[in-house]
Amino acid sequence: MIILIVVVFAVLGFVVSSKLKSKFKKYSQTPLMANLSGKEIAELMLADNNIHDVKVVSVEGQLTDHYNPMNKTVNLSPDVFYGRNAAAAAVSAHECGHAVQHARSYAWLNLRSAMVPVQNISGKILNIVLIASLLGGAFMGLPYEIIGYIVVGSYGVMTLFTLVTLPVEFDASNRALAWVKQRNIVTPSEFEMSKDALKWAAMTYVVAALAALATLAYYVFIFFGNRD
Repeated sequence: MIILIVVVFAVLGFVVSSKLKSKFKKYSQTPLMANLSGKEIAELMLADNNIHDVKVVSVEGQLTDHYNPMNKTVNLSPDVFYGRNAAAAAVSAHECGHAVQHARSYAWLNLRSAMVPVQNISGKILNIVLIASLLGGAFMGLPYEIIGYIVVGSYGVMTLFTLVTLPVEFDASNRALAWVKQRNIVTPSEFEMSKDALKWAAMTYVVAALAALATLAYYVFIFFGNRD
């Protein structure tokens, strides 16, 4: 059953990822009427939100764009950093949306940030349990039910993290789209392209959350589903 879950969501994830890449490639071929680069758009959005302590930098890779709250940097891939198109506008504004969330102490972002160390520990615990199970699990010396609580509890934390990520990502996109429209960064047709690109980016997080929920449900059933 777990293999089926992994395969189904791996395929679904591949489809969504491929769709996102094709959309980004398509919209990258549409020159922005405003002729602004992703870097310039990001810096303008930050300034409009009175954020002056965040740097916009270029990082290697494709679709590696992210906001780092630890060192306050908006990290844009070369295609976005230098791009002057609807896709670059959407992604750069989205990442700045996270910077605005950080500056405004957005509750869901604060919760996700607080969960990072807990999620990392949960991941390490699951790895230990997995290795132990591959070795027969005898050395753990724990009752089956206790192992069940450990697995379900750890995976529950990781699942919660994927769920908390959803409002963070959707809110960043909403902030980005509202700003590029209000600031006339994009034309109506470019706005629709930006909106569509961010929709497919958000879908990757939705798939991850659904996969986590399905896997968690599987573990709950395996360890506790056969109780009288």
